[in-house]
Amino acid sequence: MELWYTEEHTPNVRFSIKVREQILSEASPFQQIDVFDSEEFGRFFTLDGLMMVTEKDEFIYHEMIAHVPMATNPGIRRVLVIGGGDGGTVREVARYGGVERIDMVDIDEAVVRVCREHLHFTSCSLGDPRVTLHFEDGLKFVRRFERAYDLIIVDSTDPFGPGEGLFTKEFYGNCFKALSDDGILVNQHENPYYDSYASSMERAHSRIREFFPVCRVYQAHIPTYPSGHWLFGFASKKFDPTEGIDAMAWNALGIETKYYNTDIHRGAFMLPNYVKRALESA
Repeated sequence: MELWYTEEHTPNVRFSIKVREQILSEASPFQQIDVFDSEEFGRFFTLDGLMMVTEKDEFIYHEMIAHVPMATNPGIRRVLVIGGGDGGTVREVARYGGVERIDMVDIDEAVVRVCREHLHFTSCSLGDPRVTLHFEDGLKFVRRFERAYDLIIVDSTDPFGPGEGLFTKEFYGNCFKALSDDGILVNQHENPYYDSYASSMERAHSRIREFFPVCRVYQAHIPTYPSGHWLFGFASKKFDPTEGIDAMAWNALGIETKYYNTDIHRGAFMLPNYVKRALESA
């Protein structure tokens, strides 16, 4: 008998992966956690039936959410990751020797435990001595700080359930307060193609630009995410990612990547017209 994982991207569109075996199924106090193994995408895990990470394409998401801000400001020392319990974003940030402190906040300790047990390819840097794990609500956590971080990365789930508070005006205002005078905020920004996701993208963009003088959006192609076309938000008090990148300085670091490079960095901000129009009207 064949086993398939199927995710509903819209009421009219479904995405399926043939599964070799289900490795784990666990209900935490916050959400349903499942880990599968597949022929095409390797090991992957889902939360409440929605794809979070696959072994085959996770590098695209994690490299783009981390290296774009890190290349824009090489002076980043203090980093806060909100969400990201799989550890992939921390893994990429930890590759920078100049980073002194990484706080990762995830509301669900079970997600981190499961990923450390079953997803070593993303969770491998969670034991780095610069990393401190906090298991609490990211919305409440960030309220406590003022000018404490150079970079905040919001590696959240979609804007409902445990991740709902990370798309609010209050949250973005608290992030602005928690950032240093040249701080950067990067967040996963949903996809612009399907209407329900596009509405979330527009709402988040309009709220973020109420606080930050620099507000940009960039893109990547991630095959297992709805539509394959995924956006990231870049907001800053000072740095413009399309002008400020020193490509020679970043390349001199010798960081080996599979997706990100300094050409992609510039090109990712060149958006299709339909996305531009949606952002302008948000």
